[in-house]
Amino acid sequence: MLKKILLIFGIGIYTFVTKAQTKDSIPDKVRAIIADKFPAIRVLNLEYEIVGGFKYASKYLKNPLPKGEVQNMNQANASMNVNLMKRKNWTLGTLVGYRHLSVELLQPDLSTRQIYQEKQDYHYHHESLNFTYYSRLFGKMAIYSASLMTDGSEKGFERVRGMLMGNLVLKATREVQMTLGVVGLLDPSALVPVIPTFTYKRQYQQGWVVDVVLPKAVYLRKTILGNGRASFGSELDNNTFYIYDFAGLSSVQIFNQMNLNSGLLYEHNLGRSFIAMVKTGMRNSLRSRISEKNKSQNDFIYEASTDPSFYFNAGLSFNPFAKKRVN
Repeated sequence: MLKKILLIFGIGIYTFVTKAQTKDSIPDKVRAIIADKFPAIRVLNLEYEIVGGFKYASKYLKNPLPKGEVQNMNQANASMNVNLMKRKNWTLGTLVGYRHLSVELLQPDLSTRQIYQEKQDYHYHHESLNFTYYSRLFGKMAIYSASLMTDGSEKGFERVRGMLMGNLVLKATREVQMTLGVVGLLDPSALVPVIPTFTYKRQYQQGWVVDVVLPKAVYLRKTILGNGRASFGSELDNNTFYIYDFAGLSSVQIFNQMNLNSGLLYEHNLGRSFIAMVKTGMRNSLRSRISEKNKSQNDFIYEASTDPSFYFNAGLSFNPFAKKRVN
């Protein structure tokens, strides 16, 4: 579910960014939401992450299994936002992404309950076609979006889902930006069909910023070193991938892990539309489940609870539409 939540905010902020690329197609109040040096969504983004070892307890069909241990885990992520068409009151764009996850672990056999060592590799891709329409509601800017989303593995496509979003810009000045929205998920595996959303960003003196994106993240940010930005806070993240022949089942299963990452984030604008990023801290897994791909996550056959672990992430993004930096 978290992947959907992240995508929801990604698409919402993405529409602001893509419309800003057309000089006279959007009011100045909405442009104020876009950060020149550090846009929330980048056209091209590459990341590599390392997660420290941790132990976990698990249940199969609600029966406890012996404790296992993840000895090493790393993943590479790539995503791209492309503007296909843009007009005065609407845009059509696409978001595509790929993730490769590699993990070495000591895990219990589901039948014999014996611990054995194994290395696993997973490939996951996701795509969406997003239509966004701009209008006014109650005298304020309103953004309506409809998305067609697919995802899958190296074996091909597995799911097709839909999403509808409405977002109202309550305030948009250079100091304060605030939006309120609602999302409808057309997905049989969704835990809830409707999700409320809220964003609040306030800039203070000396480069301090409070940045709230619910239910995704809460950050306290500070501009440093001229073209750098340090952030402290927490953000939801998700690992999703497909599993084949799990426990001898012929149906395709999907693994969903919701994580809360808390710690430090540093970004530096390198100029020429490049931004480098490093973030590190502690990761707490809120939910790890395996269920059939088109069934609700509440109807799971496997569940795990993990100990907190250390994570380190480094990335590089490119935004060719960013404004030139002024020193």
